Amino acid sequence: MKHRVVALVGSPQEMYPVTCASAVFGYQGPDIPHLYDFRLCAERPGPIATTMGADILVTDGLEALAEADTILIANWCPGPDISAELGDAVLAAHARGARIVGICSGIHIPASLGLLDGRTAAAHWELTGELARRYPKVRADATVLYVDHGDVATAGATATTIDLCLNQVRREHGAALAMRIGRQLAAAPHREGCQRQFPTLPTAGPLPDSLAPLLDWATANLDRRLTLEDMAAWSGTSPRTLSRHFSEQLGISPGRWLLDRRIAGARALLEETDLPVETIAQRVGLSSAVNLRRRFHNALSTTPAAYRRSFR
Repeated sequence: MKHRVVALVGSPQEMYPVTCASAVFGYQGPDIPHLYDFRLCAERPGPIATTMGADILVTDGLEALAEADTILIANWCPGPDISAELGDAVLAAHARGARIVGICSGIHIPASLGLLDGRTAAAHWELTGELARRYPKVRADATVLYVDHGDVATAGATATTIDLCLNQVRREHGAALAMRIGRQLAAAPHREGCQRQFPTLPTAGPLPDSLAPLLDWATANLDRRLTLEDMAAWSGTSPRTLSRHFSEQLGISPGRWLLDRRIAGARALLEETDLPVETIAQRVGLSSAVNLRRRFHNALSTTPAAYRRSFR
């Protein structure tokens, strides 16, 4: 049975995060397994106004939440106050094991229901003050892209919707499928939730150069022994300047970013091939099976062999 994703929408609805989610969970063509079913619901079915200036017609009501495996609430523009009927429907779904995903102002619903009490939640930087006043038990973090607790996940900005949804695919079906869907969408390399939500921009002078070309080049050359000096030379800057750009734009070091990419590549090869661990280590630039096992265990608390068995 397909995993049922239901997006709860309300008027006026911003459609960008909803369409991003539908792109990840929707049909990707005959060559990619279609493991999700995506639909919309509203507290009051019918025409729903959107920020695009055109209405959408939503036929399903709150009863759809009773069948959902994931409930996605993106930019809840109706406001932080929700009806008892809506709150009961979301709580009942969560109690039976449904996953609740709040994006941008969609965080108000799980926060108001106590599902984030004592937990960290990714929050848009413009909402942190209001969240602190309304939900003092929630640790709102405006610096990270998303936080995924498994049963509840939050993303601070709408542009991180694809990252959070691909992270769900990766958790449920492995890195290989998430990477294939990402490539199908021409999405940027998957970003970890700990990465910075937005770069620190200067108040004057030119904006910092994007790291995207360098990241694409490094991802295509994972089998090489890349160093900070190699990456700096390719980008035409000094190692110190490059490290500063990584910190400002991604919130992590070049070495950490590169290791995350190598681990992701190893996961995909373990899931989709029968290659020996030694060969996989060489293909993702980790040099040896011993080094791969050590790095893999530090990152995922398991071994490559155990990980491979779990996806077979």
